[in-house]
Amino acid sequence: MKNKIKEFREAFGLTQEQLGKLVGVSRQAINAVETEKFEPSIWLAYDICKVFNKSIEDIFLFEESERKSRAEQSRGVV
Repeated sequence: MKNKIKEFREAFGLTQEQLGKLVGVSRQAINAVETEKFEPSIWLAYDICKVFNKSIEDIFLFEESERKSRAEQSRGVV
């Protein structure tokens, strides 16, 4: 999932480590989300958005993808 975390983090003058401390995760976790190697839980996404006083849609870009969603996978949607 694409996101604008790095853009907002840098605009707020925060390091990955500082943002991680604010939301209760490691610097490595913030890096993994920023670089799209990991999709955050809804709670982590919510906490990140609260730091920047933005909506989830402002920070996380929900686009159609070739990959099936977890819901589609569990329902067996082709």
